[in-house]
Order: sequence, then structure tokens, then C-alpha cells
Amino acid sequence: MEELMLKEENLKNDEVEVEFEEKTAVDEIKEEQEEDEEEALPHSEFLDIFEEGLALMVQDPLLCDLPIQVTLEEVNSQVALEYGQAMTVRVCKADGEVMPIVVVQSATVLDLKKAIRRYMELKQQREGGVKHISWKYVWRTFHLVFNGEKLEDDKRKLKDYGIRNRDEVTFLKKLRRK
Repeated sequence: MEELMLKEENLKNDEVEVEFEEKTAVDEIKEEQEEDEEEALPHSEFLDIFEEGLALMVQDPLLCDLPIQVTLEEVNSQVALEYGQAMTVRVCKADGEVMPIVVVQSATVLDLKKAIRRYMELKQQREGGVKHISWKYVWRTFHLVFNGEKLEDDKRKLKDYGIRNRDEVTFLKKLRRK
């Protein structure tokens, strides 16, 4: 009988220990959450730290051509250029501006058009220019031309047109038929 009472008492002690351990684990989690909340930076401070890091990264010789407000996409493009996985297509506008557009080696005409659009959107954000461009209108009004040949087939690869790294493609206004 005494053994049975001792076993019951030991079981009760074990239950108390398990409850204590569970409470301790819950308390630890709560403490960690409170610490995380205390360590959390205000958004503006986090942005400042992030921008300082970006400024340091852009000083690297590989990335020195990139603007201060660089995007991840621009960093990835620059790295792809360095490894020969991408090429720069120089797109010339009628006003004489040349846009260095980075596309992968296997890019299609549609990829080039999307890259031009992204380049212009980033440029507008940084300079505060025109708020909206109708790209439907742009592609209905202008051709992209390389060596006198219109890049009309969006699915065709740039390589098929003979476009290589640092080649120039121009915007040419479409002639209206009367």
C-alpha cells in the first residue's frame, strides 16, 4: 500500500514538473517575442540602414554604373552582364537619347520591349517625369529597327536578327498609309 501511495505521489510530482516545464516554455516564447518587439527598428531607421548598405554596395567596381536607388533587378542584370549571361542593347530615341537596356542572351523582341518599359518606369520614378506612358500607343506608333530591319515578330529572338552585345536598335516612327 505504501508503494502505491509513493507511486501516486511521484506521478503527481511528475505532472507538476511537466506543467512547470510547459509554463516555462510558454514564458520563454513570450519573453523572446517581447525582446523581438523591443529590438524592432522603426521603418524609417530600417530604410536608412538599408540605403547606407546599398550605397556601399554600389561603390563596388562591378556595380559602380548603377544609380544610388538601385533595384534588385538592376543588380542581378549587372551581375549577369559580368558573367556573360546578358547583353546590353543600346536603344536610340529620336531625341538622341541612348538607353542602355540589359536583356538575357536568349531574349526575344518582346523581352526587349518589356525591358525598355521597365527602364523608362525606373527613370521616371527617379526623375519625377511623366507619370504615365501608354505603351500600347508607343508600340502602335513606333518600330524597333536594327540595321534597317524592323523587329516585328515579338516571339523571335534578338540573336535571330543578328543583335549582339552593345548593338544599337532605334525607335522609328511608323509611316501612316493613306
